[in-house]
Amino acid sequence: MVSVLGVEGSPRKRGNSHILLNTILTGVEDSGLKVHKVHLRDYKYASCIGCEQCRKNGQCSGQKDGMTLLYPLIEDSKALVLISPVHNYNVSAWVKAFIDRMYCYYAFADTRPRQWRSRLAGQGRKAVIAAIAEQTEKENMGFTLDAMRLPLEALGYEIISEIPVMQLFDRGIIAKHQEYLDQAWEAGSRLAAELKSV
Repeated sequence: MVSVLGVEGSPRKRGNSHILLNTILTGVEDSGLKVHKVHLRDYKYASCIGCEQCRKNGQCSGQKDGMTLLYPLIEDSKALVLISPVHNYNVSAWVKAFIDRMYCYYAFADTRPRQWRSRLAGQGRKAVIAAIAEQTEKENMGFTLDAMRLPLEALGYEIISEIPVMQLFDRGIIAKHQEYLDQAWEAGSRLAAELKSV
């Protein structure tokens, strides 16, 4: 069983998001837990189309695409590492679509107002989120961290660490910034410790 699923949503191969993900997951692996890496650019999948079929059968059956391969990894892992570059004050389109397609994990009651719960909740799930921006001020990240934190918390994840990375743009340049790599490794190590304590 994979303990931690690592997901990054940058269009760049071997870029800053890729390196940051590797570093966080190394912190997890150094603690003896198994990880699985996903680069969303390698998967072809669409945004949620609002077909609502998942309300009937508890799974995303309205679309058969790359997300079909990712759902078992989400369900079998106990933690999620999610990383996005800042695109227009928000997460990348890949990350937004990934989060929206997790809508199938909600179960809705037939009440007004409609009550709901997450089928992933109550299982001790943890998460680390990170965002990478070229801007100098955290406020210029806009909604990026919120756009990851709020949906994951609603789905039942406890956010263990948030990593805002500022003033980096050139591909792979984060490798020259040891302070960010140290923060990432420590976040992975802390995530592993939290999982072991559950």
